[in-house]
Amino acid sequence: MTNEKIIMLIEAKIQPQRRAELVEAAREYLPLVRAEPGVDGFYLTVRKDDPNTFVFYEIYSSQAAQDFHLQQEFTKKFLATLKSAQAGERVRTNLVELAAEASAL
Repeated sequence: MTNEKIIMLIEAKIQPQRRAELVEAAREYLPLVRAEPGVDGFYLTVRKDDPNTFVFYEIYSSQAAQDFHLQQEFTKKFLATLKSAQAGERVRTNLVELAAEASAL
């Protein structure tokens, strides 16, 4: 395993009637995530053209940091709330930092 950063963009369409509940859950969740070791960035946004589509932008220093994040009880709780509030499947896009790619050339 390398120490390559893990960068993800995740979109989740939320049931409109569950939006307020998820926003409140996120208010509790985000400070905990951002305090974790190895979390270089964690943003929860919504699409301007669709406020019921939540977009997560997550950056971890390594796979180990992401694994640690996923093992936390508060993460499991938030993901369960997110899953129950979704209107369909999440779409996950794995990204690579262009500067890292260029330095490998």
